[in-house]
Amino acid sequence: MGDALTERREFFRTAGTHREDGSYEVSRRGADSAGNAKVFETFDSLRRLFRRLPDEFTAEDVGRTGITGSRRHLLVRHFAEHPTFDCRISSRNPLTAVKESASNDDSDGRPEDDPDRQPAEVVAD
Repeated sequence: MGDALTERREFFRTAGTHREDGSYEVSRRGADSAGNAKVFETFDSLRRLFRRLPDEFTAEDVGRTGITGSRRHLLVRHFAEHPTFDCRISSRNPLTAVKESASNDDSDGRPEDDPDRQPAEVVAD
């Protein structure tokens, strides 16, 4: 039952799921196959990946960490959509994100960590 959901947040193109076993899954919003997802041991693992990326990064930069295929683009988009990561998409071709500040949030990405922050979240019908 380690795959049981504890919290799922959907954004414009991506979704993030904090699982019962402590892992964190980044997936394409509305997708139902593993090919559209990347699971991290913890949310902190995803945060460490973000910190290792340069101030301006592309899917190719994400790929240098060992992540392959469309998951690289998925992660660039998730970093830009998730309120924990202070970055934005600066170019669509090639898909490029820019970090907005040197200091990023140390929360675990759950809404209760910062009740005043208003994420750009899309609620699924």
